[in-house]
Amino acid sequence: MLDLLIEKIKTDKEYDDNFQKIFVETEITSKTTLLNEGEIANHIYFIKKGCLRLWFNKDGKDITLQFFFENQAVASIDSFLSDKPSMFTIESIEPTIILSLHKDNFARLLQHFPDLKDGFQEIMYRRFSNYAALFLSRIKDTPQERYNDLILNHPEIIKRVPQHYIASYLGITPISLSRIRNRR
Repeated sequence: MLDLLIEKIKTDKEYDDNFQKIFVETEITSKTTLLNEGEIANHIYFIKKGCLRLWFNKDGKDITLQFFFENQAVASIDSFLSDKPSMFTIESIEPTIILSLHKDNFARLLQHFPDLKDGFQEIMYRRFSNYAALFLSRIKDTPQERYNDLILNHPEIIKRVPQHYIASYLGITPISLSRIRNRR
Protein backbone atom coordinates (compact mmCIF):
# COMPACT_ATOMS: atom_id res chain seq x y z
CA MET A 1 0.00 0.00 0.00
CA LEU A 2 2.89 2.37 0.72
CA ASP A 3 4.04 2.32 -2.91
CA LEU A 4 0.48 2.90 -4.17
CA LEU A 5 -0.06 5.74 -1.72
CA ILE A 6 3.20 7.50 -2.59
CA GLU A 7 2.59 7.08 -6.33
CA LYS A 8 -0.92 8.55 -6.01
CA ILE A 9 0.36 11.52 -4.06
CA LYS A 10 3.18 12.20 -6.48
CA THR A 11 0.74 12.41 -9.39
CA ASP A 12 -1.35 15.03 -7.58
CA LYS A 13 0.34 18.45 -7.52
CA GLU A 14 -1.55 19.67 -4.43
CA TYR A 15 -0.38 16.76 -2.31
CA ASP A 16 3.05 16.29 -3.89
CA ASP A 17 4.06 19.80 -2.80
CA ASN A 18 3.02 19.00 0.78
CA PHE A 19 4.35 15.44 0.89
CA GLN A 20 6.97 16.18 3.56
CA LYS A 21 4.33 17.85 5.74
CA ILE A 22 1.90 14.94 5.43
CA PHE A 23 4.38 12.12 6.03
CA VAL A 24 7.06 12.44 8.66
CA GLU A 25 10.04 10.20 7.99
CA THR A 26 11.79 9.10 11.15
CA GLU A 27 14.73 6.84 11.79
CA ILE A 28 14.36 5.03 15.11
CA THR A 29 16.60 2.69 17.07
CA SER A 30 15.60 -0.76 18.25
CA LYS A 31 13.39 -0.85 21.34
CA THR A 32 11.72 2.48 20.43
CA THR A 33 8.08 2.60 21.51
CA LEU A 34 5.78 4.30 19.01
CA LEU A 35 2.54 3.68 20.92
CA ASN A 36 1.95 2.50 24.48
CA GLU A 37 -0.91 0.30 25.54
CA GLY A 38 -3.65 2.60 26.90
CA GLU A 39 -2.80 5.57 24.65
CA ILE A 40 -4.98 6.72 21.75
CA ALA A 41 -3.46 5.85 18.37
CA ASN A 42 -3.20 9.03 16.30
CA HIS A 43 -0.76 7.78 13.67
CA ILE A 44 -0.45 5.04 11.14
CA TYR A 45 3.11 3.99 10.38
CA PHE A 46 4.50 2.75 7.08
CA ILE A 47 7.75 0.84 7.34
CA LYS A 48 10.40 1.76 4.79
CA LYS A 49 13.09 -0.35 6.45
CA GLY A 50 13.13 -2.40 9.62
CA CYS A 51 10.76 -4.31 11.84
CA LEU A 52 8.06 -3.42 14.35
CA ARG A 53 6.09 -5.63 16.69
CA LEU A 54 2.62 -5.29 18.14
CA TRP A 55 2.30 -6.64 21.67
CA PHE A 56 0.25 -6.45 24.85
CA ASN A 57 0.90 -7.00 28.52
CA LYS A 58 -0.63 -9.99 30.32
CA ASP A 59 0.13 -10.14 34.05
CA GLY A 60 3.51 -8.43 33.61
CA LYS A 61 4.51 -10.54 30.62
CA ASP A 62 4.58 -9.18 27.09
CA ILE A 63 2.72 -11.23 24.47
CA THR A 64 3.63 -10.58 20.84
CA LEU A 65 0.67 -10.55 18.48
CA GLN A 66 2.25 -9.64 15.18
CA PHE A 67 5.45 -8.55 13.41
CA PHE A 68 5.61 -6.00 10.60
CA PHE A 69 8.33 -5.53 8.00
CA GLU A 70 9.16 -3.33 5.01
CA ASN A 71 6.23 -1.92 3.01
CA GLN A 72 3.67 -2.79 5.67
CA ALA A 73 1.38 -0.41 7.51
CA VAL A 74 1.11 -0.56 11.30
CA ALA A 75 -1.35 0.97 13.73
CA SER A 76 -3.47 -0.08 16.63
CA ILE A 77 -6.39 -0.17 14.21
CA ASP A 78 -9.24 -0.24 16.73
CA SER A 79 -7.78 2.71 18.62
CA PHE A 80 -6.93 4.57 15.41
CA LEU A 81 -10.47 4.23 14.05
CA SER A 82 -12.49 4.61 17.26
CA ASP A 83 -10.39 6.92 19.46
CA LYS A 84 -10.40 4.29 22.20
CA PRO A 85 -7.28 3.49 24.24
CA SER A 86 -5.02 1.04 22.47
CA MET A 87 -4.92 -2.53 23.70
CA PHE A 88 -1.43 -2.83 22.20
CA THR A 89 2.06 -1.38 22.29
CA ILE A 90 3.97 -0.85 19.04
CA GLU A 91 7.76 -0.96 19.26
CA SER A 92 10.75 -1.43 16.99
CA ILE A 93 12.88 -4.54 17.35
CA GLU A 94 15.63 -3.39 15.01
CA PRO A 95 16.72 0.01 13.65
CA THR A 96 13.77 1.13 11.55
CA ILE A 97 12.82 3.90 9.15
CA ILE A 98 9.14 4.78 9.24
CA LEU A 99 6.83 7.24 7.59
CA SER A 100 4.19 8.38 10.06
CA LEU A 101 0.87 9.77 8.96
CA HIS A 102 -1.36 11.59 11.43
CA LYS A 103 -5.00 10.53 11.59
CA ASP A 104 -6.23 13.91 10.30
CA ASN A 105 -3.97 13.73 7.24
CA PHE A 106 -4.98 10.11 6.69
CA ALA A 107 -8.66 11.15 6.62
CA ARG A 108 -7.87 13.96 4.17
CA LEU A 109 -5.96 11.58 1.90
CA LEU A 110 -8.86 9.12 1.86
CA GLN A 111 -11.26 11.95 0.98
CA HIS A 112 -8.99 13.24 -1.76
CA PHE A 113 -8.11 9.75 -3.07
CA PRO A 114 -11.24 7.63 -2.45
CA ASP A 115 -9.75 4.58 -4.20
CA LEU A 116 -7.16 4.36 -1.41
CA LYS A 117 -9.99 3.19 0.83
CA ASP A 118 -9.89 -0.14 -0.99
CA GLY A 119 -6.18 -0.51 -0.20
CA PHE A 120 -6.76 0.37 3.44
CA GLN A 121 -9.62 -2.13 3.65
CA GLU A 122 -7.38 -4.78 2.09
CA ILE A 123 -4.79 -4.16 4.80
CA MET A 124 -7.48 -4.53 7.47
CA TYR A 125 -8.83 -7.74 5.92
CA ARG A 126 -5.34 -9.25 5.79
CA ARG A 127 -4.70 -8.21 9.37
CA PHE A 128 -7.93 -9.76 10.65
CA SER A 129 -7.24 -12.88 8.61
CA ASN A 130 -3.80 -13.11 10.28
CA TYR A 131 -5.40 -12.72 13.70
CA ALA A 132 -7.95 -15.45 12.97
CA ALA A 133 -5.22 -17.81 11.75
CA LEU A 134 -3.12 -17.11 14.85
CA PHE A 135 -6.12 -17.64 17.12
CA LEU A 136 -7.02 -20.96 15.47
CA SER A 137 -3.42 -22.09 15.47
CA ARG A 138 -3.17 -21.50 19.22
CA ILE A 139 -6.24 -23.71 19.71
CA LYS A 140 -5.61 -26.57 17.29
CA ASP A 141 -1.85 -26.76 16.65
CA THR A 142 0.95 -27.97 18.86
CA PRO A 143 3.87 -25.61 19.51
CA GLN A 144 5.96 -27.74 17.12
CA GLU A 145 3.32 -27.31 14.38
CA ARG A 146 3.15 -23.55 14.99
CA TYR A 147 6.95 -23.31 14.72
CA ASN A 148 7.02 -25.41 11.53
CA ASP A 149 4.35 -23.16 10.02
CA LEU A 150 6.40 -20.10 10.94
CA ILE A 151 9.49 -21.52 9.22
CA LEU A 152 7.50 -22.41 6.12
CA ASN A 153 5.32 -19.32 5.77
CA HIS A 154 7.26 -16.53 7.53
CA PRO A 155 11.00 -17.21 7.28
CA GLU A 156 11.73 -13.48 7.67
CA ILE A 157 10.56 -13.74 11.28
CA ILE A 158 12.97 -16.60 11.98
CA LYS A 159 15.84 -14.66 10.37
CA ARG A 160 15.25 -11.23 11.88
CA VAL A 161 13.37 -11.50 15.16
CA PRO A 162 14.98 -12.35 18.53
CA GLN A 163 14.06 -15.79 19.86
CA HIS A 164 12.26 -14.55 22.99
CA TYR A 165 9.84 -12.55 20.81
CA ILE A 166 9.28 -15.57 18.56
CA ALA A 167 8.53 -17.69 21.63
CA SER A 168 6.05 -15.06 22.84
CA TYR A 169 4.42 -14.96 19.39
CA LEU A 170 4.09 -18.76 19.37
CA GLY A 171 2.64 -18.78 22.89
CA ILE A 172 5.49 -20.75 24.44
CA THR A 173 8.48 -20.09 26.68
CA PRO A 174 11.95 -19.43 25.26
CA ILE A 175 13.08 -22.74 26.80
CA SER A 176 10.31 -24.61 24.95
CA LEU A 177 11.29 -22.88 21.73
CA SER A 178 14.89 -23.92 22.25
CA ARG A 179 13.81 -27.55 22.70
CA ILE A 180 11.66 -27.42 19.55
CA ARG A 181 14.56 -25.94 17.55
CA ASN A 182 16.95 -28.63 18.84
CA ARG A 183 14.58 -31.40 17.69
CA ARG A 184 14.74 -30.23 14.08
